[in-house]
Amino acid sequence: MLPSTDIPPSAALTGLAPVIAPSIRVLVLGSFPGAASLAAQQYYAHPRNQFWKLVGALVGEDLNSLPYAERLPRLLAHRFGLWDVLAGCERKGSLDSAIRNPAANDFERLHRLCPELETVGFNGQTSGKFAPQFAQHGYRVVVLPSSSPAHMALSFEQKLAHWRELIG
Repeated sequence: MLPSTDIPPSAALTGLAPVIAPSIRVLVLGSFPGAASLAAQQYYAHPRNQFWKLVGALVGEDLNSLPYAERLPRLLAHRFGLWDVLAGCERKGSLDSAIRNPAANDFERLHRLCPELETVGFNGQTSGKFAPQFAQHGYRVVVLPSSSPAHMALSFEQKLAHWRELIG
């Protein structure tokens, strides 16, 4: 019998719970957590991901140096929330291009759960595909360059200039 060349199907993956509160004004949506984030059960856990440095620069606090458990309340204190556009999918590795069978999160409840939410930022082009849906619901939307280590075409300073649109 010849060995199979078929790639086995990837297992169904489930994303992380939202980090939101009624007082948030800015919500950053990624696409789906990478392998390091799923393993750690932490948003943006890959050490080369620039998310925590970017948001820290926006709020004037070094979130990146804090333990993860302390980052989340500080993020909320600055009225920032965090979630992903996908609740689940199938994927091998961490690349958005490898996502199969995506299932979107239920965002209908955002108006009720986050009544002060004004701006929704999309961390990268994959999540940015959802921007028109949020704009239709009256949110200001900003599609951002990805903070992922897989997207290093822009320097940190160049990314930060775009990310400043979240608070501008």
